[in-house]
Amino acid sequence: MNSLPFGYLIPIFLIVLYFILRKKKSHVEPLTETDKQILNDYVSYYHHLDSTDKIRFEQKVAGFFATVKIEAVGLEMTTLDELLIASSAVIPIFGFPDWQYKNLSSVLLYPDTFDKDFQFEGGERNIMGMVGSGYMNGQMILSRSALRHGFSKSAGKENTAIHEFVHLLDKSDGATDGVPENLISHEYTLPWIKMMHEEMEKIEENKSDINPYAITNQAEFFAVVSEYFFEKPELLKDKHPDLYHHLSRIFAQQPAG
Repeated sequence: MNSLPFGYLIPIFLIVLYFILRKKKSHVEPLTETDKQILNDYVSYYHHLDSTDKIRFEQKVAGFFATVKIEAVGLEMTTLDELLIASSAVIPIFGFPDWQYKNLSSVLLYPDTFDKDFQFEGGERNIMGMVGSGYMNGQMILSRSALRHGFSKSAGKENTAIHEFVHLLDKSDGATDGVPENLISHEYTLPWIKMMHEEMEKIEENKSDINPYAITNQAEFFAVVSEYFFEKPELLKDKHPDLYHHLSRIFAQQPAG
C-alpha cells in the first residue's frame, strides 16, 4: 500500500486537531463558599435540598457557567444575577443527571422589561423574558427585575426565568408545543394533551387558580404550570393532583415531597 505524501498529512493533522479541540469540554470552576451562601439565602429550591443534592445542584450550576455565556446589557452584572439565572436553568432539569442545554449558547440580562424589538427604554415594554428564534436562535433574554422577583417571597406561583428555561426544554425536540417529547414517554403524550385542554377550559371559565396567560397556547400552558409546580408544589398537588402527577413524571421530580 502506498503511503500518503508528507504534504497531505499536514492538513489531515490540522483537521483532526480542530475536531479534538472543538470537542474539548470547557473548564468547570467549582462554586465558592460565597456562591453557596447566596444560593442558600436566595434560592428556596436549593435551600430545601439535603446535603448530597445541594452538592449535585452546585455542580450543575458550575457546569452551566462553563457552557453558557451570561452577558449584561445596560447594567452591571452581579454574582447574585448569575447564580439566579443558573439556578433557573438547573431547577427544571435537576431530575436528569446528564442534561445540557444544547439549544442555548448565551443569556442576555436586561435591566427591566423590553419590547418585541428588544428595546428596554421607551415605548410599550411588557416582555419579561423570551427564548430567541431566527437570527436570535440559541439566545435567551431575561429582565433582571423579573428574574429577581421570581426568587422573592412575593413571587407566589410565578418565576419568569424558570418559565423561559421550560420553553427551552419544550423546544429541544424541535417544536415548542407544550409536549416535551424528549421528557415524556409516548404513551403519556395524549393524556397530557387532554389534561392541558381540560384545564385551559377551566381557566377560561374562571374555575382555576392557574395564571390566565396559560390559555395562550399549549407551550405557554406548559411553561406557566411548570412555574407553579416548582414555586408552589404543595399547593399545586393539593388543588391539581393529576396535573402535579403528570408534571412529576415529566420532570422526574417530586418537589412537594
